[in-house]
Amino acid sequence: MFPRLATLAKLFAADTWIVLDDVQFTRRDYQHRTRLAALTDPDRSRWLSIPTHLPQGRQTAIQDARIADPASARRRTEAMVRQEYGASPDWPALQTALEPVWAVFDTGRTAAVAETSTRVLLDLLGWNGRVLAASGLPARPERSQRLADLTAAAGAGTYLCGTGGMTYLDPAPFTARGITVAPFLPPTTGIWATARRVTALWALTHLGPDALAARLRALASSPDSLEAAA
Repeated sequence: MFPRLATLAKLFAADTWIVLDDVQFTRRDYQHRTRLAALTDPDRSRWLSIPTHLPQGRQTAIQDARIADPASARRRTEAMVRQEYGASPDWPALQTALEPVWAVFDTGRTAAVAETSTRVLLDLLGWNGRVLAASGLPARPERSQRLADLTAAAGAGTYLCGTGGMTYLDPAPFTARGITVAPFLPPTTGIWATARRVTALWALTHLGPDALAARLRALASSPDSLEAAA
């Protein structure tokens, strides 16, 4: 929900975003919560969570997770976001852009809120890529094999991998399919100091959509941040 800046930057640098809608839901993760950083101090943050019910228990897939009380969750989410970022000069435009996020709470699906909130931010930044659902693509179950299969099914020749993914990714399935694994390594200073912890809403309201989009375009085109690795 409302992706972290590092996640949003990786999606912005890609041509295709494959939503992993059929993997197991994980509690205490960013699938149903995010850290809202204070507009004036990104080091001060608080959790925003959507109470989520898992019909199949721990085996519930993300696409099957349900919001425990959609109306209450919508009111609380909208209020907390407004409290943190309502003082930004860019808030009026952002408030309008977020209407589809509030509306999708009515579906009762946690995954729909997470996906819509990400799509809205990408749209604000002028991203022109495409979005696919993993559940509609053929893929084997093992983690690295699955990611390689999904990349191939999307017709892509490069897989962008974040710093966390590089710790477990097996390059062999990618090599077998002729796919390059490119580490996505954003900077660690300035607006990027909290990029792996807090929602991208902070950077968006702190800089404004145009300025943030310029930062993301520069990062995506920098050879120092995206180095291909076999």
